[in-house]
Amino acid sequence: MTDKELAQLSADVGERLLKLGATMTTAESCTGGWIAKVLTDIPGSSQWFERGFVTYSNEAKQELVGVTAASLEQAGAVSEPVVKEMAEGARAKAKAQFAVSVSGIAGPDGGSAEKPVGTVWFAFAAQGQPTLALREIFSGDREAVRRQATACALLKLRDYFLKK
Repeated sequence: MTDKELAQLSADVGERLLKLGATMTTAESCTGGWIAKVLTDIPGSSQWFERGFVTYSNEAKQELVGVTAASLEQAGAVSEPVVKEMAEGARAKAKAQFAVSVSGIAGPDGGSAEKPVGTVWFAFAAQGQPTLALREIFSGDREAVRRQATACALLKLRDYFLKK
């Protein structure tokens, strides 16, 4: 996805949040704040973007968004339980109606047979709804995986939670 397409997608998300009178937050690991960056590139985003948490280390995940040590130990940082806790914790801390979280293995190292490079988990928390988690496996270099993860997070947020 090009920078122009990411900008349009971010504007779409912002427009829908504005119409709902809602705010959102992010909890990011492998994307390093890229989702928050493209959202806050949109003029007027302060009306609907509350804050972003970059929780790259396990300690940051625990301290900033309340991920439990047990989830990290049992499932690892790149897992469904951890991204769900990240999204739910970020939404609660930010007092936002929506949250998206992401944790993955962007590469070039760190992959395994069970979790190859390109594996990314996402979670979407919305007030009054069950938290949705999904896993994608992207291809390409580190930059490509991170860009695809950013685009995927925004697309899913727009299409599943912020339907017109």
